[in-house]
Amino acid sequence: MNWQQACAAVIPCFNEAEHIGKLVTAVQGHLPKIVVVDDGSDDATADLASAAGAEILRLEKNSGKGVALQTGWNHARALGFTWALLLDGDGQHLADDIPALLDCAERRGSPLVVGNRMNDTARMPWLRRWANRWMSRRISKMTGVKLPDSQCGFRLVHLETLAKLPLRANRFEIESAMLVAFIAAGKTVEFVPVQTVYQDSTSKINPVTDTWRWLCWRLAQGFFFRACKPMRVP
Repeated sequence: MNWQQACAAVIPCFNEAEHIGKLVTAVQGHLPKIVVVDDGSDDATADLASAAGAEILRLEKNSGKGVALQTGWNHARALGFTWALLLDGDGQHLADDIPALLDCAERRGSPLVVGNRMNDTARMPWLRRWANRWMSRRISKMTGVKLPDSQCGFRLVHLETLAKLPLRANRFEIESAMLVAFIAAGKTVEFVPVQTVYQDSTSKINPVTDTWRWLCWRLAQGFFFRACKPMRVP
C-alpha cells in the first residue's frame, strides 16, 4: 500500500505551541499530509503548525478532543484519504513509531491499530498508569476483548469503516468509544508497542470532570454494547 497517498495524519490541539511545530516536522518524514485541528487555542498553535507545513482547521471555541478528532478525520475522508493516523498534539507520541502501525495494518488487515504504551511504564506518571490500567480493565471486561491500552491516542484507523460506526463522545472518552464501536461491529483491533515521551506540562485532562464524564459514558455504553449483541473478536 502507498501509505503516503492513502493516509493523512490528524492531530487535535489545544494550546500546544511548545510542541506542535516539531511534531508536524517529524510526522512529515512519514506522511506528507497533516491536518491539525486547532480546538480553540489562544496561543500560537495554529500559526506554528501552519508554518511547519500542516493544514489548519480552526474550531472557534474549545469543543473537546472528540469533536476535534471527528472534524479532522471527516475532513481527511472528504479529501479522498482512506486512512487516518491520529496523534496527540503534546509531543508524547514519537513519529519513529509510525511505520510499526502502518506495517501492522498491512500485515494483519485490521481497520484499527492502537499504540500500546503499557509494555514499559517506568516513565509514565503513576496516576496515568493506574487510571489507564483501571479503564482498560473495565472496557476489556465489557467487550470481552483484551485491550492492554484503551486510552492511547496514537492510532491508525480505516476511515470508511469508522464512518459507519456510531460514536457518542465529544471529549477524552473518544478513545474508549472508538474501541467499543469497532468491537461491537465485529471488527478486529490490533495493538502495537510504542514509546511515549511525558512532558513537564500539565495534562489537559481534568481528573474530576473528565473522570466523571468517562464514568457516565461507561454506564451508557454498557447498555449500548449489550443491545448491539456484538460478534466477539478473539
